[in-house]
Amino acid sequence: MPDSARLPLEWIRAFEAAGRLGSFVAAADELGITQAAVSQRIGHLEARLSLRLFLRKARGVSLTVEGETWLPQLSPHLQAIQQSAEDLFGQGARRITLAASASIIQCWLVPRLAHLRPTDRIDFSFSTMVLEDDIEKNGGIQIRYGTGPWPGFRAAKLFDEAITPVAHPDLVRDDWRSLPRIALSGPRLGWAEWGPFSGPPPHLRFDSFIAALAAAEAGAGMVLASVPLAAAWLSSGRLQRLPAPCLTPEPSYWLLAQPAQCSENRWRILTRLFCDTSF
Repeated sequence: MPDSARLPLEWIRAFEAAGRLGSFVAAADELGITQAAVSQRIGHLEARLSLRLFLRKARGVSLTVEGETWLPQLSPHLQAIQQSAEDLFGQGARRITLAASASIIQCWLVPRLAHLRPTDRIDFSFSTMVLEDDIEKNGGIQIRYGTGPWPGFRAAKLFDEAITPVAHPDLVRDDWRSLPRIALSGPRLGWAEWGPFSGPPPHLRFDSFIAALAAAEAGAGMVLASVPLAAAWLSSGRLQRLPAPCLTPEPSYWLLAQPAQCSENRWRILTRLFCDTSF
């Protein structure tokens, strides 16, 4: 009967890496040891278990039936150990880089940082990014606009989108439809989708939501605003909703993270901070 009592972890790690990568050489590179050390550790493991885990061939190695049976049961546990150690003790355990548009960072993310707990053990680094960039080029943890799906990413919606015209309170009047319109480029719905009505064409155009809000706050006209993102302006009275229909499109902003760069614990913290609309 195989003797599996107190198997040294370094033997198990050598087997898991070699089995997952299909190569003793690749396993050695990943573990930072020599190929001979990988071979020796696996040999010790096979001797202890009285089992052949690999078939040695002239052009490499392949798993035996026993090795193929054990590997998928073993890998998740080793990954969990590695991730927990990284979360608690690793150099990057506290550091998260989150990429988003400047408007999302200022309007949505920053106001929620007050809810970050000392026990969360996170240092944030924020990076602005162009929304049209290919998601695969940015990678990591980011905020994107759309409906998904995003294969290979964890995803959580920040909020349900709602879009309606807003303006400075001094401009809110019965004939609001004739107010100058401020246009905003990007993926959100615009004046054409909001509804056909007579009125002057937009005389100001911005590629930043925060800049368009600033123009509306300055009294330059009305802008189609995301109600959740403009919450601080609306609650303070700097801007006011117009008596107009409100669109509720399916696309919205989503928090995305590649599992390899965001552990389950980090993901729970991020979704609590940025996807809890009760704040």
